[in-house]
Amino acid sequence: MRKALIALAALALAGPGAAQTVRPMLDYASAAAIRDACVAWAGERKLAVAVAVFDERGTLMAFALMDGAASAVGDYAQWKGRSAATIHVASAETAEWGRGPPGLATWEGGVPVFSAAGAALGGVGVSGAQSAEDVACARAGIAAAGLRETTE
Repeated sequence: MRKALIALAALALAGPGAAQTVRPMLDYASAAAIRDACVAWAGERKLAVAVAVFDERGTLMAFALMDGAASAVGDYAQWKGRSAATIHVASAETAEWGRGPPGLATWEGGVPVFSAAGAALGGVGVSGAQSAEDVACARAGIAAAGLRETTE
């Protein structure tokens, strides 16, 4: 009986088989760093924005609605961020695609997030300022987290 338990424990500790691969994922610490850096960037410029950070599956990881921002911009930030996260393309580009499937953002402010090695991790959406400022805020957050907005 004891030998059987030892054998079972050895198998359990051996981990997943060769077919299983590990892929990078956005963690909460990085999502919060993106959010917080974007909020700081906006605050320095006296902008009131909403920031939504999603993982690659489209799950909301971190969110902020700054004081003074219209409540609707929170929804817009989430729309932009989820689109960039799941399609891996900035909403400035998907806006040029015209009306697409539900959830495809057609306004600037959604920026995909990639690892240093170019793996898709998620996306960040910002809304509440001019489109160029929304994008710049998202980029500042991504850079502050040590991540990238492109695969290159």
